[in-house]
Amino acid sequence: KPRRMHVYTPPGFGMNNKRYPVLYLLHGAFDSDDSWSTVGRAGFIFDNLIASGAAKAMIVVMPHGHTGPTRPAAGSPPLPNFVEEFQREIKPYVESHYPLAGGRNNTAIAGLSMGGGHTMDIGFANLDDYGYLGVFSSGVFSITTNNDWEKAHLATLDDKKLKAGLKLVWFSTGTDDMLIPTTRATVDLLKKHGFSVNYTESTGGHTWTNWREYLHGFAPLLFK
Repeated sequence: KPRRMHVYTPPGFGMNNKRYPVLYLLHGAFDSDDSWSTVGRAGFIFDNLIASGAAKAMIVVMPHGHTGPTRPAAGSPPLPNFVEEFQREIKPYVESHYPLAGGRNNTAIAGLSMGGGHTMDIGFANLDDYGYLGVFSSGVFSITTNNDWEKAHLATLDDKKLKAGLKLVWFSTGTDDMLIPTTRATVDLLKKHGFSVNYTESTGGHTWTNWREYLHGFAPLLFK
């Protein structure tokens, strides 16, 4: 079915032949493609950071992370999940319709809550595509109950060449957030496999107050 995504373009976009790095910015389970642009204030955050010189000019892609109804009708074919759709539809569309600089060093992905889980799944299934990963109030959701994710991604987790090209793995979660055990366990897993993880625990819980601050802290570290 037709679905929507929001795309932020920086000041001066379209006035020259410049190519830009791209950040794919993913929303949470109870949100949609416009959440980062509205309550998340992403456009204002990027405008101010770019204007002050704190962040590089970039394109920010905010897709809709829900691929279909929670409970499909009985007998209907399985709906493709967002991770599959992202690789098959969203990323190729952006690459063919926007002037991207291209390459791993110019590509980042980040998300909050559900979007953070998507970031882990997309990023570690295709780590040669991404130089920067950001996980806000999230992690591998199954990690506190089993190690299936670790087993499924073991080759990537232990690939020294892929690891060497990863410039930033950034996590932050509030100390009152119900997902902080998930974040801590995910960070510990990555460190066990030799990843350098930039991890901070903020105050507060699972709220946009934190996620706006996380984006404001994460964006200046990109594409340096």
